Amino acid sequence: MQRQNDRELRDELVKLRAEHRLLDDEILALEIAGSADQLTIRRLKKKKLALKDQITKIEDRLLPDIIA
Repeated sequence: MQRQNDRELRDELVKLRAEHRLLDDEILALEIAGSADQLTIRRLKKKKLALKDQITKIEDRLLPDIIA
């Protein structure tokens, strides 16, 4: 059961990382083009940050801290 849960978490992690990269590319393209308003860019950056938080939470569940 634990393996299945870990597999699901890893699959979710892959999906979230891909979405994070896509947002990063989209933000960069909008900034280079100069065609988007700052509000749109801020919203995308906020969404990207939320994804990063989700990624960190999943990574923490998969790789618990080891006290040395």
